[in-house]
Amino acid sequence: MPARSNHALPHRTAYSAGGVMFRVLQDQIEVALIATDRGGRWGLPKGHVNRGETAEAAALREVAEETGLEGVIVCHLATIEYWFRAGPSRVHKYVDLFLIRYERGEVRPQQSEVDDARWFPLDEAVVRVSFARERDVLVQVQNLIFRDEEHQ
Repeated sequence: MPARSNHALPHRTAYSAGGVMFRVLQDQIEVALIATDRGGRWGLPKGHVNRGETAEAAALREVAEETGLEGVIVCHLATIEYWFRAGPSRVHKYVDLFLIRYERGEVRPQQSEVDDARWFPLDEAVVRVSFARERDVLVQVQNLIFRDEEHQ
């Protein structure tokens, strides 16, 4: 029997949404990150978009579930995509990420999925995130904030 190439593996598409929850504290921008993989991986909170749910609603729900924080969407930042393996199949995942302004809540990591959740200064968060695509989104947020400060 001939060997199957990776391209011949069964695959499916998955959709998630999440975001960059931010607040201004003492003239400093802070963002909320979550840790997974026993605290070894830091990233943006995100999760599955349910059938019939908008990406915006899913982003707000997932961020609140994973961090305990609630906010309002300011704008869409990016759609990132990547592939990963789940058992015998490959998954092509799309994640819509939004800029979310903090309104209320205390950081409370979701026990079943998240090892830790914390506020970080934006500059530190850019260095701490484990995935390049999420780092790019945080740099985009830095650029948005810098541009807005120039126009004030």
